[in-house]
Amino acid sequence: MHAALLRGIERTLTSLRPRRLPSVSPPVTFTDEADREIDVRAYREADHEGLVAMYDEFDSAHRAQGIPPIGESAVRSWLERILDGPDVLALHEGLVVGHVSFVPDGETGHELAIFVHQAYQNAGIGSHLLAAGLDRAREAGVTRVWLSVERQNRRAKRLYRRAGFATVDPQGSVQRMSRLL
Repeated sequence: MHAALLRGIERTLTSLRPRRLPSVSPPVTFTDEADREIDVRAYREADHEGLVAMYDEFDSAHRAQGIPPIGESAVRSWLERILDGPDVLALHEGLVVGHVSFVPDGETGHELAIFVHQAYQNAGIGSHLLAAGLDRAREAGVTRVWLSVERQNRRAKRLYRRAGFATVDPQGSVQRMSRLL
């Protein structure tokens, strides 16, 4: 009886423990939870207009901390500043539907930004995109990654913890998380 109770408790604790994101080297193709075939690969210059279009269509309700900016010209200007590090895209039938970027911070790390178009959210794309992006960043020589996430965004914080991020500044409405690659 005692052993069965302990096994039951262990199974419960295991189910509550967040699963780690697997290492994924881009390019990779997978079927998302909405049964769509998604390609994840490194950004190419030829993808620029598709990336602009994704961000220009981004619903303001899904923006975080003022990004992505609103309006095509603001999006173009912002992309000029953030496309300096490794970037990985998620595409559905050639259409850019997700983007993860690692922006050099001018010190020793890179700031992570990840966005999935609102029509493609909650289907597992962000997890695959983040895993592939971290692998691409590691291959590119990135050693430290950090990000800012809104305190109430539990879903994003859970994803980042699964990817190995730890909270380093829990104060305020925006929390900072980081990890080594």
